[in-house]
Amino acid sequence: MDTVLLIKAALMGIVEGLTEFLPISSTGHLILAGSLLGFGQDVGADKAKVFDIAIQTGAIFAVVLVYWQRLVDTARGIGSEARAQRFAVNVIVGFLPAVVMGLLLGKAIKENLFTPQVVATTFIIGGFIILWAERRPAARATPRVATVDDMSVRDALLVGLLQCLALVPGTSRSGASIIGGMVMGLSRKAATDFSFFLGIPTLMGAGAYSLYKERHLLSVADLPLFLVGLVFAFLSAWVCVRWLLRYVSSHDFVPFAWYRIVFGVVVLLTWHFGWVNWAD
Repeated sequence: MDTVLLIKAALMGIVEGLTEFLPISSTGHLILAGSLLGFGQDVGADKAKVFDIAIQTGAIFAVVLVYWQRLVDTARGIGSEARAQRFAVNVIVGFLPAVVMGLLLGKAIKENLFTPQVVATTFIIGGFIILWAERRPAARATPRVATVDDMSVRDALLVGLLQCLALVPGTSRSGASIIGGMVMGLSRKAATDFSFFLGIPTLMGAGAYSLYKERHLLSVADLPLFLVGLVFAFLSAWVCVRWLLRYVSSHDFVPFAWYRIVFGVVVLLTWHFGWVNWAD
């Protein structure tokens, strides 16, 4: 396979890993990075979309590694421990809305909204929502839910519904679930942890479904391309997840809000004046 194409796949993997768990939208960054790199032109637009979704699985393996002990403890206690059972039920309940909405709206969204202009607009809107969420008087109050083990089924369902907003590219799955959870009364750590746990079935399911549904587009020759993207997504996500867990212990998400706003404005301006050819 073309070495240049593998390098592009590696760069796409790094972008995915660094952005998947931050409230800045990995899908949006992949669309923009793919446009700049001409990745869709190299492999075909449909295959590029499958690639973008599939390499998310590499990123989620980093979460599995970081939270491995908690996942093992849950699996061991699922038959007898109330804590493990409650946690498992909450993750399943939070995951189901994404399944339903993804099946109902996923195709239409991919056909109509996967454009740099939509991404840039949702970047900006999401940035202002984060600023509002962080600057509310309630944001300084004692959280109603301190840890994921304190979450109710209703909390899990509402976070799962909010996660569905990320079907619109540029919204950010992590952003919708973390910021939404905080607005609902979850602590910053509880919202971040649950977003990570919720990402395991969500991203793995989306990747497996996309590969199966679009299997006619793929061949054995594509394996190196996808493997490179998966490996680099895993490595960069592992670094990012460990950093983010330390970051949320003493910082807010305001810097990410301003990043979203500035980046979105830059994309819109460069597109409007024709300085950058942001291909759809």
